[in-house]
Amino acid sequence: MPDSRAAEIVRGTMRLLAGLGFHGVTEMTLANNRRADIAALGPAGEIWIIEVKSSVADFRSDSKWPDYMSYCDRLFFAVGSDFPQELIPDETGLIVADAFGGAVIRDAPEERVAAARRKAVTLRLARLASMRLMQAADAGWTVAPALLT
Repeated sequence: MPDSRAAEIVRGTMRLLAGLGFHGVTEMTLANNRRADIAALGPAGEIWIIEVKSSVADFRSDSKWPDYMSYCDRLFFAVGSDFPQELIPDETGLIVADAFGGAVIRDAPEERVAAARRKAVTLRLARLASMRLMQAADAGWTVAPALLT
Protein backbone atom coordinates (compact mmCIF):
# COMPACT_ATOMS: atom_id res chain seq x y z
CA MET A 1 0.00 0.00 0.00
CA PRO A 2 1.80 3.15 -1.15
CA ASP A 3 -0.48 5.53 0.82
CA SER A 4 1.12 5.92 4.27
CA ARG A 5 -2.30 6.40 5.90
CA ALA A 6 -3.49 3.13 4.36
CA ALA A 7 -0.28 1.42 5.50
CA GLU A 8 -0.93 2.60 9.07
CA ILE A 9 -4.49 1.23 8.97
CA VAL A 10 -3.23 -2.07 7.56
CA ARG A 11 -0.59 -2.39 10.29
CA GLY A 12 -3.04 -1.69 13.09
CA THR A 13 -5.64 -4.00 11.58
CA MET A 14 -3.14 -6.84 11.23
CA ARG A 15 -2.19 -6.36 14.90
CA LEU A 16 -5.86 -6.43 15.91
CA LEU A 17 -6.46 -9.58 13.87
CA ALA A 18 -3.49 -11.34 15.47
CA GLY A 19 -4.94 -10.54 18.88
CA LEU A 20 -8.20 -12.17 17.77
CA GLY A 21 -6.37 -15.30 16.59
CA PHE A 22 -6.52 -14.39 12.89
CA HIS A 23 -3.46 -14.26 10.66
CA GLY A 24 -3.41 -13.11 7.12
CA VAL A 25 -1.77 -11.54 4.15
CA THR A 26 -2.11 -8.26 2.36
CA GLU A 27 -2.91 -7.78 -1.31
CA MET A 28 -4.24 -11.27 -2.06
CA THR A 29 -5.73 -11.76 -5.51
CA LEU A 30 -8.96 -13.75 -5.51
CA ALA A 31 -10.19 -16.09 -8.25
CA ASN A 32 -12.39 -13.28 -9.62
CA ASN A 33 -9.22 -11.16 -10.13
CA ARG A 34 -10.18 -8.75 -7.35
CA ARG A 35 -7.43 -8.03 -4.84
CA ALA A 36 -8.30 -8.13 -1.15
CA ASP A 37 -6.42 -5.59 0.95
CA ILE A 38 -6.25 -8.12 3.80
CA ALA A 39 -7.35 -11.76 3.78
CA ALA A 40 -7.13 -13.54 7.12
CA LEU A 41 -7.67 -17.05 8.41
CA GLY A 42 -9.09 -17.70 11.88
CA PRO A 43 -8.45 -20.53 14.33
CA ALA A 44 -11.45 -22.56 13.10
CA GLY A 45 -10.75 -21.89 9.41
CA GLU A 46 -12.90 -18.75 9.19
CA ILE A 47 -12.05 -16.43 6.32
CA TRP A 48 -12.25 -12.69 6.81
CA ILE A 49 -11.57 -10.09 4.16
CA ILE A 50 -10.83 -6.53 5.20
CA GLU A 51 -11.08 -3.67 2.73
CA VAL A 52 -8.93 -0.71 3.84
CA LYS A 53 -10.13 2.82 3.15
CA SER A 54 -7.80 5.70 3.93
CA SER A 55 -10.23 8.50 3.02
CA VAL A 56 -13.80 9.24 2.02
CA ALA A 57 -12.63 9.82 -1.57
CA ASP A 58 -11.00 6.36 -1.55
CA PHE A 59 -14.24 4.83 -0.26
CA ARG A 60 -16.48 6.62 -2.78
CA SER A 61 -14.28 5.75 -5.75
CA ASP A 62 -14.41 2.01 -5.01
CA SER A 63 -17.62 0.11 -5.69
CA LYS A 64 -16.08 -3.35 -6.08
CA TRP A 65 -16.37 -4.40 -2.41
CA PRO A 66 -19.49 -6.59 -3.00
CA ASP A 67 -17.27 -8.78 -5.23
CA TYR A 68 -15.37 -9.92 -2.11
CA MET A 69 -18.40 -11.19 -0.21
CA SER A 70 -18.59 -14.65 -1.78
CA TYR A 71 -14.92 -15.29 -0.89
CA CYS A 72 -15.18 -14.78 2.86
CA ASP A 73 -17.29 -15.57 5.89
CA ARG A 74 -17.17 -11.95 7.02
CA LEU A 75 -16.29 -8.73 5.19
CA PHE A 76 -15.04 -5.67 7.07
CA PHE A 77 -13.97 -2.16 6.22
CA ALA A 78 -10.99 -0.82 8.15
CA VAL A 79 -10.76 2.95 8.42
CA GLY A 80 -9.05 5.63 10.48
CA SER A 81 -10.67 7.21 13.52
CA ASP A 82 -11.67 10.35 11.59
CA PHE A 83 -13.57 8.45 8.89
CA PRO A 84 -17.37 9.06 8.93
CA GLN A 85 -18.56 5.65 10.12
CA GLU A 86 -22.11 6.11 8.83
CA LEU A 87 -20.77 5.65 5.27
CA ILE A 88 -19.84 2.01 5.92
CA PRO A 89 -22.53 -0.34 4.50
CA ASP A 90 -24.62 -2.28 7.05
CA GLU A 91 -23.85 -5.59 5.34
CA THR A 92 -20.18 -5.26 6.36
CA GLY A 93 -18.30 -4.94 9.61
CA LEU A 94 -16.30 -1.94 10.75
CA ILE A 95 -12.78 -1.78 12.14
CA VAL A 96 -11.17 1.47 13.24
CA ALA A 97 -7.38 1.31 13.27
CA ASP A 98 -4.20 3.33 13.40
CA ALA A 99 -0.57 2.24 13.11
CA PHE A 100 -0.56 0.67 16.58
CA GLY A 101 -3.78 -1.30 16.77
CA GLY A 102 -7.47 -1.31 16.11
CA ALA A 103 -10.91 -2.22 17.36
CA VAL A 104 -13.90 -3.98 15.87
CA ILE A 105 -16.62 -1.32 16.11
CA ARG A 106 -19.28 -3.34 14.35
CA ASP A 107 -19.13 -7.07 13.70
CA ALA A 108 -19.76 -8.22 10.15
CA PRO A 109 -22.71 -10.48 9.42
CA GLU A 110 -21.59 -14.04 8.82
CA GLU A 111 -22.23 -15.67 5.45
CA ARG A 112 -20.38 -18.98 5.35
CA VAL A 113 -18.32 -19.68 2.25
CA ALA A 114 -19.15 -22.85 0.32
CA ALA A 115 -16.78 -25.74 1.13
CA ALA A 116 -15.08 -25.90 -2.27
CA ARG A 117 -14.46 -22.16 -2.32
CA ARG A 118 -13.26 -22.23 1.32
CA LYS A 119 -10.65 -24.81 0.35
CA ALA A 120 -9.54 -22.79 -2.67
CA VAL A 121 -9.27 -19.51 -0.73
CA THR A 122 -7.47 -21.20 2.17
CA LEU A 123 -4.95 -22.81 -0.19
CA ARG A 124 -4.41 -19.53 -2.02
CA LEU A 125 -3.80 -17.72 1.27
CA ALA A 126 -1.44 -20.44 2.55
CA ARG A 127 0.57 -20.54 -0.66
CA LEU A 128 0.88 -16.75 -0.81
CA ALA A 129 1.99 -16.58 2.83
CA SER A 130 4.48 -19.39 2.24
CA MET A 131 5.89 -17.72 -0.85
CA ARG A 132 6.32 -14.41 0.97
CA LEU A 133 7.99 -16.11 3.92
CA MET A 134 10.41 -17.84 1.56
CA GLN A 135 11.16 -14.55 -0.22
CA ALA A 136 11.83 -12.83 3.13
CA ALA A 137 14.13 -15.65 4.25
CA ASP A 138 15.97 -15.55 0.93
CA ALA A 139 16.37 -11.76 0.81
CA GLY A 140 19.98 -10.64 0.85
CA TRP A 141 21.39 -14.12 0.58
CA THR A 142 24.21 -14.56 -1.89
CA VAL A 143 26.42 -17.45 -2.79
CA ALA A 144 29.90 -17.31 -1.28
CA PRO A 145 32.49 -16.49 -3.99
CA ALA A 146 34.32 -19.78 -3.34
CA LEU A 147 31.17 -21.73 -4.28
CA LEU A 148 30.95 -20.03 -7.67
CA THR A 149 34.14 -21.63 -9.03
